[in-house]
Amino acid sequence: MIVAQDLSKTFRTASRKPGAAAFLRYLFHREYKEIQAVKNLSFSIPKGSICGFLGANGAGKTTTLKMLSGLIQPSSGTVRTGGFDPFERRKDFLRRITLVIGQKQQLIWDLPALDSLRVNAAVYEIDAAEAQRRIAELSELLGVSQKLDQPMRKLSLGERMKCELLAALLHRPEILFLDEPTLGLDINAQQSIRSFLREYNARYGATILLTSHYMADITALCERVLVMHEGSLVYDGSLQAIVDRATPVREVEFELSQPTTTDVLQRFGEVAEHSELKVRLLVPRSELTHTLAHIFEQLQPTDLSVKEPPIEAVMGQLLRDGKVEPIGTPIQPAADKHEAVRV
Repeated sequence: MIVAQDLSKTFRTASRKPGAAAFLRYLFHREYKEIQAVKNLSFSIPKGSICGFLGANGAGKTTTLKMLSGLIQPSSGTVRTGGFDPFERRKDFLRRITLVIGQKQQLIWDLPALDSLRVNAAVYEIDAAEAQRRIAELSELLGVSQKLDQPMRKLSLGERMKCELLAALLHRPEILFLDEPTLGLDINAQQSIRSFLREYNARYGATILLTSHYMADITALCERVLVMHEGSLVYDGSLQAIVDRATPVREVEFELSQPTTTDVLQRFGEVAEHSELKVRLLVPRSELTHTLAHIFEQLQPTDLSVKEPPIEAVMGQLLRDGKVEPIGTPIQPAADKHEAVRV
């Protein structure tokens, strides 16, 4: 459904130093510099999938979405979205896609959302009866049926974002580009939008490319993630694989029924903490099930818990460094050919 090959975008911007003299030089003899926002990006996304698009601020995510949707033209490379060249902006292409950027408003501030939705329906040449049916269906899924007759300025941020989503999906697009759709929303509103996107994907088989700085959005919706760093693609694969690769060990905390020595505990893993009856071990993920069975059999703990690494911390390190490097005990790279890592 979406194919990008060696996609790049370079912006040419004027630069100016501070001061009056520099301002005069800027007026008559401008100096320019080139900024490469996206570098040789290649990936493909199959129909009906939900893919997460991750990266730090300035990594090139929004620029990529704008190239995929036809808002800006690539400097080099090719892209096909739904079988079309996006920058040609053909009518059939525009009917198949939508682009939602968090907190960017398209509905009219002082009018009820319903009035703006009817205008959108007319733009997409949807007849009145069909438009009414779609508005009713989508507003029920989003939980804003009772809010459509109120001016947009009187709605909460979460309610406005839901109405914006409704407007963006009124023409029932097959491809959704969502750039921070839950930005600034409270937990309940975020959960509501996630549930809606999951239902929309299941009901219509839509292809969704989602960027978000809230990892809860990604973990709830996406099995596959693309990770960008300074304009380049550094990872393309499953979310779980990247977490497992970055943190190949698990913390096993338990309380002993009777004291034992550190030498004995070392048979089960690396001893990170041992105080009286409390123990914390680092155990390779591949050996976790086997190790837990031996702990229960030989040490008979009174309480035990296994701690997964916080995914925010794992992804935070990746987005800062742009590298998939193991933390703790090294592991072999995944054999799955679809989990290619580029560093």
